[in-house]
Amino acid sequence: MAKVLVPLADGCEELEAVTIIDLLRRAGVEVTTAGLKPGIVKASRGVQLVPDVTLDAALQDDYDMVVLPGGMPGAKLLKEDARILDLLKKMAAAGKYTAAICAAPMVLAEAGVLAGKQATSYPGFLDGLPGVSVRAEAVVQDGTVLTSRGPGTAMDFALALIETLAGREKRDQVETGLVRP
Repeated sequence: MAKVLVPLADGCEELEAVTIIDLLRRAGVEVTTAGLKPGIVKASRGVQLVPDVTLDAALQDDYDMVVLPGGMPGAKLLKEDARILDLLKKMAAAGKYTAAICAAPMVLAEAGVLAGKQATSYPGFLDGLPGVSVRAEAVVQDGTVLTSRGPGTAMDFALALIETLAGREKRDQVETGLVRP
């Protein structure tokens, strides 16, 4: 079973975070949510999220993928956290998956993960970055890097993560259960 880490920062976009966590767990993926600091995470719209562990505790384990929810100032806090940047660099160097949605692809860029890659983000967050080919698709996968646009693409993003980790059949199974049009 694949193991995924979803770091949560105050000001994260709750729709993205919860959709990613929920759909991955529906697919049987082992998801660990980790707060940058101990305690409840207050998301961008005031929803309170309770992480499974702190980031320091989560970093004692290994993961197949790290997924960063967007939202502001959540993505900015992820970008400013040296532990997150170090983890992303290690994941990329090991050929493991890194993924981000909305404003969070800027964190991947800060860690150097997007160099020479195609990616997408919430409009404006990747504009002007050298070496990044910005696309307008809902979800962009370039090798081991997956990015997505924003809250409206969160379900498509989570389904793409499932397909990447568990295959097309598992993605279809989860999507069928969601009764999407």
